[in-house]
Amino acid sequence: MKTKIGIVICGLENNRQYVTDAYIQAVKSAGGLPIILPLIKSKSVIAEYASLCDGFLFCGGGDITPLLFGQEPMSGIGRTDITLDLFQIRLMKQVLETEKPVLAICRGMQVLNVACGGTIYQDLNELDFETINHMQTSLSRKDISHKVTFTSKTHIHRMLGPFAYTNSFHHQGIDRVGKDLIVTGTTGDDIVEAIEMPSHSFVLGVQWHPESMLDSAPNMKQLFFALVRYAKVN
Repeated sequence: MKTKIGIVICGLENNRQYVTDAYIQAVKSAGGLPIILPLIKSKSVIAEYASLCDGFLFCGGGDITPLLFGQEPMSGIGRTDITLDLFQIRLMKQVLETEKPVLAICRGMQVLNVACGGTIYQDLNELDFETINHMQTSLSRKDISHKVTFTSKTHIHRMLGPFAYTNSFHHQGIDRVGKDLIVTGTTGDDIVEAIEMPSHSFVLGVQWHPESMLDSAPNMKQLFFALVRYAKVN
C-alpha cells in the first residue's frame, strides 16, 4: 500500500473547499497517495485524520487571524477565516503529538509556527526596517525571485545545499519563532524562509512554493520525496 499523505485544504471559497492541484501532483510524483483532508469542525474527526495518514502536507493560503497569536489586526492584514485557522492549528497540534512527518508550505509554515506559540509579522511592508519584495509579480509562479541561505546540518541543507533561489508569494512572515522550532533558512533581509523541529524526525516549514517549481528547479522535488520517505518509516 502506498504511503498516505494528508493534504490539508488550502481554503474555502463560494461554499467550496479547495486544494490547488500542484500540491496533489507533487505528492503523487514523490510516490505518495494524496488524501485531501477537508475542514470538519470536530475534535474526533481531527484525531481520526491524524491517525489515518502517514504524513501531512499543510498548504499555502490566506492570512491567519491575529488574535490567534495574541495580536490585534494591523494595517496591511489580508482576508482571514478564523474557522479555517482553528481547524488547521488544531490539526497541526494533533499531528505534532503523533510525531508523524510534516511539510508545511507558505501559510502552512505560519500555521506551524502559531501552533507552537510563535507570532507572525502581519505585513512585511509595515515593518520599521527595509525588506526586499517578497510578493513577486512574475508571469509564472515557477520563476525564481530571491536567494534563501540555509543552516548546515539541517534537513533543508541536506536536500538543497547551502542556498537556493526560490519563488516568493507572501506579504507576511515569522516574527517570534515557536517553541521547539529553529530557523534553518533566511533571505538577505533576515526574513525567515525555513523552520524545522529537531525533536521530530521530519517537520519542515518553507515560506516559498516548491510545488510550483518542480519543472524549473527539479531539486525541489526532494522536499516531497523526503516527506513520503519519512512517512513510510514512521
